[in-house]
Amino acid sequence: MQKEYEIWLDGEYYPRSKSKISMLDRGFKLSDLVYDTLRTFDGKVYRLDDHMERFERSLNYVRIDPGISINKIADLILEVVEHNEPLRSSKQDDYMISPIITRGVGYRLKDVDTKPSISIFIDPIDFNFYSLMHLEGAHGVISKARSFSSEQLDPKVKHFSRLSYVMADIEATDVDPQAFPIMLDMEGNISESVGSNVMIVKDGTIKTPKDTAILQGVSRKAVIETALALGIDVVEEDLQPYDLYTSDEAFFTSTPFCLIPISKIDKRQITDQVPGPITTQLLAAWSESIGLDIVDQTMKLGNKKN
Repeated sequence: MQKEYEIWLDGEYYPRSKSKISMLDRGFKLSDLVYDTLRTFDGKVYRLDDHMERFERSLNYVRIDPGISINKIADLILEVVEHNEPLRSSKQDDYMISPIITRGVGYRLKDVDTKPSISIFIDPIDFNFYSLMHLEGAHGVISKARSFSSEQLDPKVKHFSRLSYVMADIEATDVDPQAFPIMLDMEGNISESVGSNVMIVKDGTIKTPKDTAILQGVSRKAVIETALALGIDVVEEDLQPYDLYTSDEAFFTSTPFCLIPISKIDKRQITDQVPGPITTQLLAAWSESIGLDIVDQTMKLGNKKN
């Protein structure tokens, strides 16, 4: 009987805790890889096509040829989900799924003499971590560490070169142990958080940083589509820390938690109502579209793990 989630690595299934990759792999040595992260809702993969389109763009940008089509990668994701479904359903769980493709083994680019390594990784969602944030709001701290400039490495690529994110995370937790970092771009505009996008509400309009210098989040896209369907205006523009401090509402969007309200920025209370009215509307409409109450699931499964 399967006792833990199993990942798929180069054609074989391995228990999640025993999965290994060569230390000579460029993904390990140089972060020479791209990945994406999807999630399930009650075992069903959400927005597979959107994630695969972004994943293919990342592969093309860094010029990694996986040797199989993007449609085959999508099929592998669904296969891994089906393979793990008996265990998932018994746990009443949901998880993130990450296709990861490295360039292969070889320190110098000209020395790469093996085909890329392909894995489909499963990571159970830590609902306990997010559950309290739905009640009290998440905290954000504006970090000194800046996001990547598109002149260096385009932020639209999803990759593992994340030391700047780690430093931003360290800075944020030095100020507020519960906070997510919020990074600025090189011009001082709001960029993104670690693994999530940032959006605000002002005078009934949702505002979000332009998507030219951020990761084009699938959850961010879902929020924009949901808002427009509800008749809520959405504007993409440069935002500064001032806009966060003076917003009516603010929230993070990301694959594992979908949408989390923000209550504090740099330890300043930005709102007393968490979640705010527009955040509440978005969560309700999003939940209805997938046939599952996002907040209710987070609270139930989070409490279950306490």
